[in-house]
Amino acid sequence: MGVTTFTQEFTTPVAPSRMFKALILDSHNLIPKLMPQSVKSMEFIEGDGGVGSIKQTHFPEGSHFKFLKHKIDALDTKNYVCKYTLIEGDVLGDKLESIAYEIKFEASGGGCVCKMTSHYHTKAGIELKEEEIKAGKDKAMGLYKTVEEHLLANPDVYA
Repeated sequence: MGVTTFTQEFTTPVAPSRMFKALILDSHNLIPKLMPQSVKSMEFIEGDGGVGSIKQTHFPEGSHFKFLKHKIDALDTKNYVCKYTLIEGDVLGDKLESIAYEIKFEASGGGCVCKMTSHYHTKAGIELKEEEIKAGKDKAMGLYKTVEEHLLANPDVYA
């Protein structure tokens, strides 16, 4: 099993506390409302959202994937850091064992910088190329931008 690591970041005028609350703490409620064409539902099937909890995401009919499960590995609400692992789901395909993520929101000016690191744990003998995961990275960035737009349009939400 090998590990391929990718990092990306983006800057937003939204405060780190609001981005963290929307994208991490309340994503299971917010994301299906903002993106029903991409996410049918999200629910905790174990735990209450804290460390060790498992969140299952269901995709709409006609999607390439049916579901995925994330396990929350670390949650630092003071420093706006979350670590979680994609542990199950057809999105892993035949090349991946799991994907571990670290997301950190750092204050910058009146907004924040969102830093994301992804560790792709491949099955034996598999080597990933960045092009192979570009679609997933693009979808994640689209999700972040959608949440950013929602928070900018609704300044009292998650304030």
